[in-house]
Amino acid sequence: MSLDSIKAYCKNPKNRSTVNVGLFIILIISFHYLYLGWQALDYWPVGKLVYNLMLWSVDLVYSQSCWVLDHIFRIDITTFSGSRLITAIDSKGGLARVVIAPECASLKQWMHWLFLMILFPGPWKHKLWYIPAGLVIIEWTNVVRICGILLMQIAWPDIHIHLFGNDINTFHLAHDYIFKLFFYLIIFLMWMLWVEKFYNPSLKAKQHE
Repeated sequence: MSLDSIKAYCKNPKNRSTVNVGLFIILIISFHYLYLGWQALDYWPVGKLVYNLMLWSVDLVYSQSCWVLDHIFRIDITTFSGSRLITAIDSKGGLARVVIAPECASLKQWMHWLFLMILFPGPWKHKLWYIPAGLVIIEWTNVVRICGILLMQIAWPDIHIHLFGNDINTFHLAHDYIFKLFFYLIIFLMWMLWVEKFYNPSLKAKQHE
């Protein structure tokens, strides 16, 4: 397939959905590997700034999660702010717990969203408010994730399943599968909303000019 035929395929309105999804996948995967490489370089040349932002964002999601568990779900939680640990008694009288490590902060997903939305085409007059709105949604999605991990342990403390060759307990099922997929589903849905409500209409408007 020649470069001209690829360009023609991408410009064909009938292929717009396929091209959009393909670009989304390319940007998501590209950021993942770029981030891993940058992480291996200790976030050079702004490593200190990134680590400070990471600590700030993990403290933010920790305090928000504690508030939601306490005031909305009315869970009797015990908190250890120094280690960012939240514990509660589960339904079997055991201990449910979640530690919010720096890697659990929203910073990587914020960067993911910025990378995706800055590079994906669309009208900047809408990007200027849609990107910050997405950052807020991502932050509260992370709060839902943290609370969900603890609540699953409280409600179903004895889950043990065999999945992909691994024995998985309640915590790992919630942390590694359910809420990780949920996190990226929210990002995907926000991107879809952008495409359907802002990007595609802007293309149609240009065609009628």
